[in-house]
Amino acid sequence: MWRPITGRQAGLAVKRLADIVLASVGLLVFSPVMCVVAVGIMLDSGGPVIFRQRRVGRCGRAFWVNKFRSMTVNAERNGPASARASDYVTRTGRLLRLTSLDELPQLVNVLTGDMSIVGPRPLLPGTIRPSEARRHDMRPGCTGLPVVSGRQAIGWDERIRLDLWYVDHWSLWLDITILLRTVPVVLSRRNVYNVHGETPLRPDQ
Repeated sequence: MWRPITGRQAGLAVKRLADIVLASVGLLVFSPVMCVVAVGIMLDSGGPVIFRQRRVGRCGRAFWVNKFRSMTVNAERNGPASARASDYVTRTGRLLRLTSLDELPQLVNVLTGDMSIVGPRPLLPGTIRPSEARRHDMRPGCTGLPVVSGRQAIGWDERIRLDLWYVDHWSLWLDITILLRTVPVVLSRRNVYNVHGETPLRPDQ
């Protein structure tokens, strides 16, 4: 039986179209920068340029998130469980994290449909409680409400609260507002990351 399209469904379709356009333009515009970053990583520490890690996406489905590698090769295997200790971050990696350039390969994740430009940041598997599962009703984003509300200066519970609020109150205008607010946040380089990185396990794990 045919069912009418709701306003939210239509909005999500527009959101997906905007994701494809913005990610395509972003990859085109930043391709020279990404080439320079790739060369810098190879000269600094050798090894692969891209770091891929399993994260949880929409509807709880796992996917591989892409980042420029900012740590030494096999840091996760040789380092602590969190694999985010500052001792393992390369010289180039510190610059990439400070400027958020390490996130640029996630534009590919946006094109493939695993991520969105705006949404809850993708977390490691096993970090969300059942009561927080609706966080995965939206595609994870390259930027999100916690990013423009303090980044690493805010605690875990507050980040989850902001993500749930975003899911419950989502609109295209909210996405536009977050995207516009992201620009000065990235340029200011405040609260970029702590020694445990952007997506640590929740405190009680």
